[in-house]
Amino acid sequence: MSPVLAGVLQLLALVVALALAYRPLGDHMARVYSSPNHLRAEKWIYRAVGANPTAQMRWPAYLRGVLALSAVSVLFLYLLQRLQGSLPGSLGFSSIDPDQAFNTAASFVTNTNWQSYAGEQAMGHVVQTGGLAVQNFLSAAVGMAVAVALVRGFARSRTGELGNFWSDLVRGTVRVLLPMAVLGAIVLVACGAIQNFAGIHPVGQFMGGTQQWNGGAVASQEVIKELGTNGGGYFNANSAHPFENPTPFSNLFQIFLILVIPFSLTRTFGRMAGNLRQGYAILAAMAVIWLGFTALMMWTEFHHGGPAFDLAGGAMEGKETRFGIGGSAVFAVATTLTSTGAVNSFLSSYTGFGGGIALLGMQLGEIAPGGAGSGLYGMLIMAVVAVFIAGLMVGRTPEYLGKKLGVREIKLAACYILVTPALVLSFTAAAMALDTPAHSMTNSGAHGFSEILYAYTSGANNNGSAFAGLGADTQWFNTTLGIVMLLGRFLPMVFVLALAGSLAGQRPVPGTAGTLRTDKPLFSGLLVGTIVIITGLTYFPALALGPLAEGLAS
Repeated sequence: MSPVLAGVLQLLALVVALALAYRPLGDHMARVYSSPNHLRAEKWIYRAVGANPTAQMRWPAYLRGVLALSAVSVLFLYLLQRLQGSLPGSLGFSSIDPDQAFNTAASFVTNTNWQSYAGEQAMGHVVQTGGLAVQNFLSAAVGMAVAVALVRGFARSRTGELGNFWSDLVRGTVRVLLPMAVLGAIVLVACGAIQNFAGIHPVGQFMGGTQQWNGGAVASQEVIKELGTNGGGYFNANSAHPFENPTPFSNLFQIFLILVIPFSLTRTFGRMAGNLRQGYAILAAMAVIWLGFTALMMWTEFHHGGPAFDLAGGAMEGKETRFGIGGSAVFAVATTLTSTGAVNSFLSSYTGFGGGIALLGMQLGEIAPGGAGSGLYGMLIMAVVAVFIAGLMVGRTPEYLGKKLGVREIKLAACYILVTPALVLSFTAAAMALDTPAHSMTNSGAHGFSEILYAYTSGANNNGSAFAGLGADTQWFNTTLGIVMLLGRFLPMVFVLALAGSLAGQRPVPGTAGTLRTDKPLFSGLLVGTIVIITGLTYFPALALGPLAEGLAS
């Protein structure tokens, strides 16, 4: 079988698996977030944190819950790392330096999972399992809760109430993420991923010396890193490591885990909004972008650019032979079009255009299908903008799902769209202008610029992947990327929840003959076009200096 055919078959199998899971998982999440009942285990959690799950919250109270949980989580994870040298199960590792501890705490709490350290050489069992893995659950559940709050804003009328953050958080964790993670971990263990609390031990001779590995609860952390679109690996090689991702089947299964919740949330949106066709329209826009990027990435990496590529069967540098170009390309697109950031190959070794596709996928806002929750609310914000643009064309006040989009709503949507590019471009410019950050660049020229641009794009969009050529374990990058991750996560949430509160307080507007039908293919096409045009106008100059220049020169 040719490598190209193998890659296409993998993609078809993935599409079939996602289609089969779409309806049952989407309906299940709609029931979870709409149910008036609470499980006994959930009631215990509410009592432990002192929360009243039945109290309805307006958007400021909902936001305070998000920020309070996240602030406590950052502090807890920071202290856990700083105290690691005194904790049992640390495997003899010392405490983490302050700047790196801040970076890691901000990274995992914001669902970014950027890592400026090698996990198997820095983190013991307590920090890995009790700190990082826990945040993988909580950060994903927070994103899903904010998405559900925005959906309620569209669905409810004449009230500013968006539900209860603590109830949404606990239900998303207990009823969605935890059961799926348990089943997924069993599958990964069956594939060969390790799951233990073994210490550091030699595994054989390597280049004249003894090679050592430490064990860990790898399968359980691997599954939630993908399912919750987190991305931080137990080992430095991430999902290219055979202990995390042993076989081609486990590779395809992990891609499925990355995509299944973000895609299925469009069904949840349609169900909770009372119009499944609205969910299908959003799904169509996501699917068109994802399939288009996947096809471009596979074509770019399979394209032979010279005799070396011909002999290797394509651009195999930086890729695992057990996955090949097809499995690597599909994984790379899935992880950069979501907020996952996990890698099974190293993006710095991709072709110039291939690296640019991964970078552009993040710059779209990671909305196709995006992160767990963040992809849905990001796409709904873009839908608001698309409806506004359509309204300008016909001179009519825009409406979406029966809600008028006035000055306040459009300002909030515009702020959401502008905040991330402002962070990316301003911090990239500062890093390139100063001497110290430039010393971390392994490469010069266009590729070196791409390393810096990619780092801040990844941090601001809460992705966490890297070009792998940047020496990011410095005070500058640990501090600035930590700040960018925090601002890139929580500032957009402020605008999302404020928009949700504004929409929930409106009275529904009945549709007329002049109302734009947002459940038709025409609107899906308009939505895709809006996303591509806004991203292109925003980032094209920076892309021209980096991956485009490199690709055209090769």
